[in-house]
Amino acid sequence: MEQSRAGLKDYILLIKPSLSIMVVFSSVISYLLVPGVLIDWWRIILFFAGGMLVTGSANTINMVVEKDTDALMKRTAKRPIASGRITPEQGWGFAVLTGALGVFILGYYFNWTAALLAAFSLFLYAFVYTPLKKINSVAVLIGAVPGALPCLIGWVAGFLPGQEIAWLGGIIMFGIQFFWQFPHFWAIAWVAHQDYSRVGFKLLPSDKGPTKFTALQTLVYTLLMVPVTLAPFFTGISTTAGTKGITALIFVILANIFMIVRSVILYNKMDVASARKVMFGSYLYLPVILLALLLAKA
Repeated sequence: MEQSRAGLKDYILLIKPSLSIMVVFSSVISYLLVPGVLIDWWRIILFFAGGMLVTGSANTINMVVEKDTDALMKRTAKRPIASGRITPEQGWGFAVLTGALGVFILGYYFNWTAALLAAFSLFLYAFVYTPLKKINSVAVLIGAVPGALPCLIGWVAGFLPGQEIAWLGGIIMFGIQFFWQFPHFWAIAWVAHQDYSRVGFKLLPSDKGPTKFTALQTLVYTLLMVPVTLAPFFTGISTTAGTKGITALIFVILANIFMIVRSVILYNKMDVASARKVMFGSYLYLPVILLALLLAKA
């Protein structure tokens, strides 16, 4: 019985629950932002489950492909496949099962456009971004696409099968998560630079590691988040009318100031402690932005 529980825990770890929940949370908020979509808990649970399965499949493939690399890094050495608790063959089987089931749920219960986008996102993350990490730092740019697609998938899923999709809102939501990933991920790569460089990952914009250029790039993308996160208020996704709208706008502005200050501090101090503050700040920043937009839904 004890061994069976340990096995289940390992399969859950393949999904990378904390990461997957954050990704799917963004997707669910984007789904709820679609005009006409109401809070229907059954459909939200279905959508959440489909998203978790697809995201979990991509994460599992990542662990299979990077099992040898994971085994060399302190932060990943205890992962189920890297440590040998689950075989690569079992990992592939789990990835195929979860990926296929997740795509089916999105297609059957929502629409097949969302399902195809989810399948494309899975492919791009698992088979393009993952191997590219050891070749060129452009991997971060490529990886930001499947990282942001859940927002577009959520938006598209909000339209009924056969209904014409208004793509602008989805593109804006995609843009929010796309640009957010750069300061977020570069901060992570800064903190874990020694581990990453040891195994040959090229994830910072400078080949020389955490440099002034890296800090400047982090600040630039943080500043780009300001117009992107304000765009929903000017395109009718969210509104500034009423108390809720004004409150939401204030939260968005304060959240941007919060991230800009942290990025400026990183640029000035150039240390791991400041990079860690950007990293943890970004974890707080994105949910605040998304919930504020939902609060002010037009």
